[in-house]
Amino acid sequence: MKRATYLIIILTALSCSDSSDIGTTIPGGGNQNNWLVPTNQVLDGGVGKDGIIALVNPGLIEPSNATYLQDEDLVVGYRVGDDFRAYPHKILDWHEIINDDLGSQSVAITYCPLTGTAIGWNRLLDGQITTFGVSGLLYNTNLIPYDRLTDSNWSQMRLDCINGNFLGDQISTYQVVETTWGTWKEMFPSTMVVSDNTGLGRPYGLYPYFDDNGADYRIDPFLIFPIEIDDSRLPRKQRVHGLIINGHAKVYPLSEFENETTLIEDSFQGTELIIIGDQQRNLVNSFKKALPDGSILDFTPVQNQLPAVLSDNEGNLWDIFGVALSGPRAGQKLVPTQSFIGFWFSWGTFYPGAEIYGM
Repeated sequence: MKRATYLIIILTALSCSDSSDIGTTIPGGGNQNNWLVPTNQVLDGGVGKDGIIALVNPGLIEPSNATYLQDEDLVVGYRVGDDFRAYPHKILDWHEIINDDLGSQSVAITYCPLTGTAIGWNRLLDGQITTFGVSGLLYNTNLIPYDRLTDSNWSQMRLDCINGNFLGDQISTYQVVETTWGTWKEMFPSTMVVSDNTGLGRPYGLYPYFDDNGADYRIDPFLIFPIEIDDSRLPRKQRVHGLIINGHAKVYPLSEFENETTLIEDSFQGTELIIIGDQQRNLVNSFKKALPDGSILDFTPVQNQLPAVLSDNEGNLWDIFGVALSGPRAGQKLVPTQSFIGFWFSWGTFYPGAEIYGM
């Protein structure tokens, strides 16, 4: 199995760990011996606990000052009311977790570069606000954050605590939108974005994951760490929007969307869904079709009117967060699914037999 040479050289230099530990099993591991997953599949990523430093309330800048970003760079977008923030992959590749506060919400943007998954986590645990850090451990090559309240370990893609005081508890999530920087700032020009001046001296302009032959991890099929199930129905690194209902998953490859705003209406686990996406803009999100009051509307995709991406038979316009921008329901929100984008292989191993739209 090929190693990501640049990852080993750079990240192990940032920690006290010996690179010979990379990929070794953590027997028992963590702060206790109780694990919900097989301990022989919990691996040491080689950088040690907090070897990858999670950020807390990082500095923010306006889009005009974000000169380190190009329009095609991916960002994770989050909003609370009219407060919009962008968390670039260029920062998350090096920190993996950004703990932030927006209004009344305390969120941890958790991002695993190895599975390509970005998820917004609620930092309220047992009535107390905490922050999350990077444990240095992996399960199915996916990030294991730990909470600083109890030192419990959590699985990012399982969305639960797999070791520690909160064993078996589900994490509460917030909706995020992953898209390009160009699309995000076009939709929400008042956004703030994380500054690259973190004071930590990371080479944010460089991507840290490639193999001995220089292949880019984001597009090449190689994996750095093993996974339990390698589902070959789609290419490993194909990006898909996956949603979870009743513990079951269904994925929507970004290739299923046109190079314009595209609406897919679907049903999964007895729930009627709408999935809105645009392959060219690298944009997708999904919602339950029924509104909170039980109303069922007829939706139509909207072209070239960002931030609006949907209209309906009542004359409302909706954005990618499912917020009604205008019309009789202005200010109302569609019900989001529990969903996020990731590489196909990660969905295939965490949710065996996941349904694939179009297959």
